[in-house]
Amino acid sequence: MSDITIWHNPRCSKSRQTLALIEDKGDVHIRKYLDDAPSTEDIRTACRQLAVAPIDIMRTGERLFKELGLSKTDAEDTLIKAMAAHPILIERPIVFHGGKARIGRPPESVLEIL
Repeated sequence: MSDITIWHNPRCSKSRQTLALIEDKGDVHIRKYLDDAPSTEDIRTACRQLAVAPIDIMRTGERLFKELGLSKTDAEDTLIKAMAAHPILIERPIVFHGGKARIGRPPESVLEIL
């Protein structure tokens, strides 16, 4: 089992930069989360490890956020289900290590958990 996991989107420059930063820090499991969508439980775990609310890991500026009729005040379950069904709504990248997680914005922020 990998000791570092990244929810990665290879088309995202911040995701690519974050991956480059962590590749020499240990065994990295790359989860291309757009192809391998996180479950609702995966998203809940990510929020716990990040110590944030679901809205804080959502890309609220994505056109799909508005198309789905979502708002920043929606119930957490609604937001989590939307992210599981439409992973493009999840902020990227997210790095997991040792029961903690960080969003790679800026990419260097993930280094504090490695």
